[in-house]
Amino acid sequence: MQAVMKVASYVARAGVWLGGVLILLAAVLIGVDVVLRQVFTTSIGGADELAGYALAIGTAWALAAALLDRAHIRIDSLYLMFPSPFRAACDLLGLALMVGFFALVCWHGLGVMEQSWTSGSRSQSALQIPVVVPQLLWVIGLGTFVAIGAAVFLLALLRLLTGDRASAGRMIGTRSAEEDIEEELQSAETRRMKAGAP
Repeated sequence: MQAVMKVASYVARAGVWLGGVLILLAAVLIGVDVVLRQVFTTSIGGADELAGYALAIGTAWALAAALLDRAHIRIDSLYLMFPSPFRAACDLLGLALMVGFFALVCWHGLGVMEQSWTSGSRSQSALQIPVVVPQLLWVIGLGTFVAIGAAVFLLALLRLLTGDRASAGRMIGTRSAEEDIEEELQSAETRRMKAGAP
């Protein structure tokens, strides 16, 4: 199972880089389009459409990395007051609901993609992009998240069943302030070492 999680981590990192690059390219494209409109009163055409595709695809591909880093936003005011077993149950239930929700989104996305493929649908802009292409990339990103989320759920459940609540908490629990501080200190130490500081 550890080998599966190592592969999942690698795929998630690649996905977040892909998503980041797409969103950065979309921002550059919109910037160029704005300058062209202001200076030359012309437009690239379809920049907003491409940016929308980039945002949807980039978000879908970044979900798995956010899950593995426990970067999803949670309201944990009451959560920290609960006893440890109840927090573990809430973490597991929350993960199951989130993965289940995105599995439904992915399932319906597959249906929309299939219909786009069958009907040969194209975007209504001047670009006339076959919409099945961005839909395919979006659905693959969602499917990747669902697969990684299911693997994380199973591993966390296994750890909870074997009594390793602390390890399961480090996988699916809310990040504590101490963990955030420790990560920042490690990051600062790594930067210091790379810079060659004493």
